[in-house]
Amino acid sequence: MMDPSFRKILMPFLGWLPDVSRRTLKADLVAGLTGAVIVLPQGVAFAIIAGLPPEYGLYSAIVPAIIAALFGSSWHLISGPTTAISIVIFTSLSPLATPSSAEYIRLALTLTFLAGLFQFGLGVARLGALVNFVSHSVVVGFTAGAAILIATSQFSNLLGLPAAKTHSFIHVWADIAANLPQTNLHVLSVGLATLVIGVVFKAVRPRWPGMLIAMVGGSLMSLVMQGAEHGVRLVGSLPGHLPPLSSPLITTAAVRQLAPSALAVAMLGLAEAVSIARSIAMRSEQRIDSNQEFIGQGLSNIIGSFFSSYAASGSFTRTGVNYTSGAKTPLSAVFAALSLTVILLLIAPLTAYLPIASMAGILLLVAYSLIDTHHIAAIIRTSRPEAGILLATFLATLFVELEFAIYVGVILSLLLYLNRTSHPHFVTLAPDPASARRTFMNIEKKELPECPQMKIIRIDGSIFFGAVNHVAGELDQIVKKYPEQAHILIVGAGINFIDVAGCQMLSQEAHRLRVNGRQLYLCSLKGEVIGVMRQGGCAQSIGPDNIFPSKVEAIRKLVPRLDPERCRICRARIFHECARMPGA
Repeated sequence: MMDPSFRKILMPFLGWLPDVSRRTLKADLVAGLTGAVIVLPQGVAFAIIAGLPPEYGLYSAIVPAIIAALFGSSWHLISGPTTAISIVIFTSLSPLATPSSAEYIRLALTLTFLAGLFQFGLGVARLGALVNFVSHSVVVGFTAGAAILIATSQFSNLLGLPAAKTHSFIHVWADIAANLPQTNLHVLSVGLATLVIGVVFKAVRPRWPGMLIAMVGGSLMSLVMQGAEHGVRLVGSLPGHLPPLSSPLITTAAVRQLAPSALAVAMLGLAEAVSIARSIAMRSEQRIDSNQEFIGQGLSNIIGSFFSSYAASGSFTRTGVNYTSGAKTPLSAVFAALSLTVILLLIAPLTAYLPIASMAGILLLVAYSLIDTHHIAAIIRTSRPEAGILLATFLATLFVELEFAIYVGVILSLLLYLNRTSHPHFVTLAPDPASARRTFMNIEKKELPECPQMKIIRIDGSIFFGAVNHVAGELDQIVKKYPEQAHILIVGAGINFIDVAGCQMLSQEAHRLRVNGRQLYLCSLKGEVIGVMRQGGCAQSIGPDNIFPSKVEAIRKLVPRLDPERCRICRARIFHECARMPGA
C-alpha cells in the first residue's frame, strides 16, 4: 500500500475530491466561466510582452492551469501567464533569437521546462521555505520596474512609430524621442480610445470584463475610421485549435545557456504563486502547503512545455476573481481552462480585426495596475533598509538584466537579514518595585534603579559565528562603562541558538572577566542552548555554579555573593533578597 505522505504529494486532489457536490460544481462552473473571459485579453497581452505569438498566452492559461490546480494545495489559485514572468522571458531570450520566430518559441519552451524542473525539484526536496527569501520589497520593486518596462515597450505601438532597434530602457526612450514627429494620429486615436474605455470600466464597472470590452471598442473604432488604410496594424487571426504538441530543446548547450534565466523565472514564479495562494487562504481560512505548491507549479510548467505553454505562475487578478466569484474547489481552474478552450475555438478568427494599438492601450492599463503605490508608500514609511532594497531592485530592473535584478533584490534581502541576526539586541533589566512580583522591566522604557554591583542584561537573538564579534564588543562596552558593577548576569531567554563559535566566545568572556576580578553568569537558557554549551564544554568553563535555570534562582543565589560592605551602605535594595543583607 502507498505511503499516505507519498500519496498526498503525488495525488493531492484526493484530499478535496470527496467535498465535490452538485452545489460546488455549479459554483465552480460559474467561477470558471468568469475566469475564462478575464484571461482572454490578458493572455494575448502577456504573450506579446513575452515576444511570443498571441495564441501562446492562451495556450499557457489552459494546460498549466489544470495541472497546477490538481497538484497544488490551494483551492482558489489560478495559474497562467503573468506580466513579470513574461517580461523576464522577453529580456532573457530576445538577445538570443528573433521574437515570435520558431527558434525563439523553442527557447521559450525550453526555459519553461527548465524552470519547471527547478520548481519541482525544490518541492520534492521540501524546500518550500526558500520562497520566503524573496521578500515583499523585492517583489514590489521588481513589479514596479517591470511595469515601467512594459509601458516603455508599448509607446512605439501606441504612437505608430517604428519599433526600437535595441531593448534597453534608455535607448528605447531615445528612439521614441527621435521619432516622435512621425507619430501616426490614427494609431494614437485607436490606442487612446482603448485605454480610456478600459479605465472607465475599471472605475465604474470593475466586475465587468473591461479590458475585453475596451479591445472590442478599439477594433470597432479602427473599422469605422478605416484604420488599415491609414497605417493601423492588426494583430491577425489566432489559430482556432487546441494547443499543439511541442518539444523543448533539451541539450547541454541549451541548458547551460538558459539555466540562469530559468532559475530566476522559477523563483519569481514560486514567489508569486505562494504569496497569492497565502493571501487568498487568509480569507478562505485554508492552510497552504508551500512544498506542494512548488510541486504543482513545477509540474504545470514541465507538462505545459510539451503543450506549447510558456512559463506560468499564479495570477493575483484571476485568483481574486475566482475567489470572489464563489469558487469552492480547484475544479474552478479546470472549468476556466476548458471554457477558455471553447472560447478560443469559437472566436479566434475575430482577432484578425484587433489593432496592435489597442493591445498597446490594454498593456498600458496593465502596467499602471502593477505599480502598487500603497505598498510602496508603506515600505518607505516603515523601513529605510527595506525601502533601499525596493529602490535597488527597481533600478536594477530598469537598467540591468531582469533575472539579475531578482538576484540583486534577494541578495540584498539576505544581507539585511544577516546584518540583523548578527547584531543581537541588548536590553538592560531591573525589577519594578511597583509590581507585586517585582517583574523585570527594560529600563529604557521605564526608568528604574539598578543594583550598584550587578548588571542584568537580556540578549535577544542567536549567538552564532556571525554575531560573536558584536556580542563580545557589547560586553566589553558594558564592562568599560559600568566598572563598579562587577557581576554581569545574562538573561538568555531570547537566545534561540548558539554554535561552537558562540560557546567559545562566552568562555573567553567569562575568563577575561574573572582575570579582572569580575564574574559572568547565565540564566533562563533554552534547552537546546544549554545542551550545546554542555557538549562544547562551555558550561564547564563558565562554571556550573554560574548558570541558573531562572532569573529568580539566579538572584536568590547571587545576592549573597555581592560585597557585603557595599550592600551595607546601599540605598537601592531593589531585590527581595536585599532585606537579608547587612544594613537592611
